[in-house]
Amino acid sequence: MFRRAQTGWIEVICGPMFSGKSEELIRRVTRSQIARIPTQTFKPVLDVRFSVAEVVSHSSLSVSAFPVANSAELLKAVDDATEVIGIDEGQFFDTGLVEVAEQLAAAGKQVIIAGLDLDYLRRPFEPIPTLCGLAEYVTKMLAVCHRCGGPGVFTQRTIKSSDRVVLGALGAYEARCRACYDPTEPEQPSLGLE
Repeated sequence: MFRRAQTGWIEVICGPMFSGKSEELIRRVTRSQIARIPTQTFKPVLDVRFSVAEVVSHSSLSVSAFPVANSAELLKAVDDATEVIGIDEGQFFDTGLVEVAEQLAAAGKQVIIAGLDLDYLRRPFEPIPTLCGLAEYVTKMLAVCHRCGGPGVFTQRTIKSSDRVVLGALGAYEARCRACYDPTEPEQPSLGLE
């Protein structure tokens, strides 16, 4: 019988909203499931936009997921037999996710984390930037700018709020290129795409 190497690693899929981060996470986890590799997928308990117990992409792809409140709860929920661990919306976890990912990789697990690397003001959105620095593999996803069709590298909030975390999707956020991103307009005119 073939024996898999016991070396674990960390993969980070980052970028702005609407860039396909969750879709790529779902693709990688599903590919492992097809190969009969034991997988578990986790998401933050606060993310109930599309489903409570699934990671769902904007294009409606999905995979079952365990909602957890924090990184410590995530670590406790990992089964010993699990070899591939998917984590969506990593930016909504506490900074302890960095140590949890390191522990899991050291235990021989493949850890795949998707999340925003920048917030709506283009500030680093921890713990994703730190995880990028420690990961063996980093995939930077780009969206399509909702205004001009260029490379959307930033997330533009289109509703008025000073809170760092405002759950939402199209209607509350847009992907923007460098030229179209405008932090001085906290409320943007709608494109009527909702």
